[in-house]
Amino acid sequence: MRSEMADGPKEAVRLRHALMVYTSPRRLFSRVEDTGHYGLALVALLGLVTLIGYAQNQTGLIDRVVDQQTEKQLAALETAQGDLVDRVQLRDQMDAIRKTGVFNKTITRLGKVVLLPTWFLASFLLIASMLYAVVALTGRKPEYHTLMSICVYAGFLELVGLIVQSGMMVYYRTHEVSTSLGMLAPVGEKSFLYAIDPFRIWFWILVAIGLTVTQQLSRRMAIVTCTLAALIAMGVHGAAQYVGT
Repeated sequence: MRSEMADGPKEAVRLRHALMVYTSPRRLFSRVEDTGHYGLALVALLGLVTLIGYAQNQTGLIDRVVDQQTEKQLAALETAQGDLVDRVQLRDQMDAIRKTGVFNKTITRLGKVVLLPTWFLASFLLIASMLYAVVALTGRKPEYHTLMSICVYAGFLELVGLIVQSGMMVYYRTHEVSTSLGMLAPVGEKSFLYAIDPFRIWFWILVAIGLTVTQQLSRRMAIVTCTLAALIAMGVHGAAQYVGT
């Protein structure tokens, strides 16, 4: 167990301390205790993520991009099969493409407002559980609430990434953007740069700091664990981006 600070009992971390993750992460994590005080911060984080997703939907860029894709598909279909099929069959095929476009709009909107905060929550639970197992394997006493607190407060860094992504959406007039270095690659070219996201690297650096400050892991073990986890996470994300491009 961590020893109590020499200058007396420390103040438990609260929602108002979340901004310290940007300026003084060590001071923030030094306040973390094995309690559920991170609950309000988690709710606030998920609420902000949902709000940003809603704002991205309100830009209209999702509808615009999907509409453009739908129009291209309709034009290609009419050019390729306009003289080969009767008008009724062609109209049915075009209606199917339009319905698919509407479905894609709905799914993308839900992804921004519902699936994104759900993904945040699921990732925190998964990472905290993984770290719990690692801490237990080292022979130390794992503190699940401490590990969740580290993930939640480090997750506030992701808000900056989402805000940057929103700015890129407005600037490039498309929702198909990311904060990875893949944006530096030529348009349409597949690149390993999609696996490298500065904000995800920053997140794992903060997690490593949290693990060290709370003495859940030694500095060396925290660095090794977070480096491996970051490489795996970036590899999976990069592969998904690579296939999707």
